[in-house]
Amino acid sequence: MDFIPSKALYYCEMTRERELNSLHDSIRECKLCPLHTTRLNAVPGEGSYNAKLFFIGEAPGAREDESGRPFVGRSGELLTQMIESIGLTRDEVFITSVLKSRPPNNRTPAPSEIETCRPYVEQQIELIRPRVVVLLGGVAIAAMVGPWSVSESHGKFFEAKGRTYFMTYHPAAALRFPKVKTLMADDFKILKSELL
Repeated sequence: MDFIPSKALYYCEMTRERELNSLHDSIRECKLCPLHTTRLNAVPGEGSYNAKLFFIGEAPGAREDESGRPFVGRSGELLTQMIESIGLTRDEVFITSVLKSRPPNNRTPAPSEIETCRPYVEQQIELIRPRVVVLLGGVAIAAMVGPWSVSESHGKFFEAKGRTYFMTYHPAAALRFPKVKTLMADDFKILKSELL
């Protein structure tokens, strides 16, 4: 009797992975907003489709736009260090952004762009079913849970629509301000305590 449920589970896992890959193909071909005319590559995100942690940043930058991969520049290096500080590897989590295309000159995403891309993020969360969705910075926080300031919400969990969100600073802010880097490291310790 054990063989059938495990076979069914395997089939479910394969279906979920296939659906995520199909969604990412759709994102790469997306032309729903004007950003598709200025990007080099859409950046769907990457990582484990069984991830316990699902990280959401603001938008791809120049390095991400060139490579088609999320968080590959200096911010990505810091995020990878933070992930490793809680005993996980980058391959064990999922990393993406609110926007899947780079805004010109790294400007702040427009509300219309966020609304256009948000269904993609929602579908990714539904398919991956992470234990915690980690929101990196003010744009991600506002897009997913509401207009909270990062300084007030960092290090806190928030429950909404059957999901657990955790809020912290964006790694780019931590690179600019040593105090923010310390606060972000402390936030990751809180996050780790939830995962134990």
